[in-house]
Amino acid sequence: MQLSFIVQAILGRLAGEQGLSVTQLRMLAVLDDRQIGMRQLAGILELEKSSVTGLVDRAERRGLVQRIAVPGNRRAVHVTVTDAGRAVVHLVREAVRAELGQLAGTLSDSRQDTLRRSMETLIQYYVTQRAIPL
Repeated sequence: MQLSFIVQAILGRLAGEQGLSVTQLRMLAVLDDRQIGMRQLAGILELEKSSVTGLVDRAERRGLVQRIAVPGNRRAVHVTVTDAGRAVVHLVREAVRAELGQLAGTLSDSRQDTLRRSMETLIQYYVTQRAIPL
């Protein structure tokens, strides 16, 4: 089984507990530390802009995100996470860390260290190649 399947299973369960989809969780995580335009959000999520509009609409109705007008551009809006959305992100992030930590805890200390360094390297490479800020 691949690690990605384990992470997806964890996220799927946590998303269901929050009444959200995994894609909605991803969107909230992306918005956790920034406000960005719909087109940029669509690019990061690798979705069509119309799909992102629906995601944002549903999350906004639940009070998890809000649209903010862009000064000087009446047609443009940025999206940002609300305190309620940020709370969901942090809850899910901690739950994922705890579950993956339990799995990693089955490894020896040296293997845990190797895993941690390898993951940090892979994440940094991915972020650099995809130009996605952490």
